[in-house]
Amino acid sequence: MPKISIKGRQMPESPIRKLVPYAEAAKKRGMKVYHLNIGQPDIHTPEVALQAVRDFDLKVVEYSHSAGILSYREKLAKYYEKHNIHITAEEIIIGAGASEALLFAFQSIMDPG
Repeated sequence: MPKISIKGRQMPESPIRKLVPYAEAAKKRGMKVYHLNIGQPDIHTPEVALQAVRDFDLKVVEYSHSAGILSYREKLAKYYEKHNIHITAEEIIIGAGASEALLFAFQSIMDPG
C-alpha cells in the first residue's frame, strides 16, 4: 500500500479550508459571504462570450501567455486610459482567479513582517 510522504504529512492545512467554518457560520447568521476562491460568479455571462465558446473549433487548446492574452491586456489599458490611469498592456497581469490576483496584489505592496 502506498504511503504519503513525510513532506506530504507535514503539509499545512489549506488556509481557505480553515476559513470555511467561519463562512458557514456567517451564512447561518444571515450574512452574505463572497467566496473568492471557488470561481462561482454571480453575474450572467455575456451572450457574446457564450457564442464564442459555442463557435470555438480548435483541436488543441494551448495555454495562454502567462501574463494573459495581449489583446485583452491592450483593451484593459485603453479602458484605464479613459479613466486617466496611464498603464500599458505590459504592466497588466491577468490572474487565473480572484485568489491569485489578490495574492499578486498583496505581494506587490507588502514585505514580510
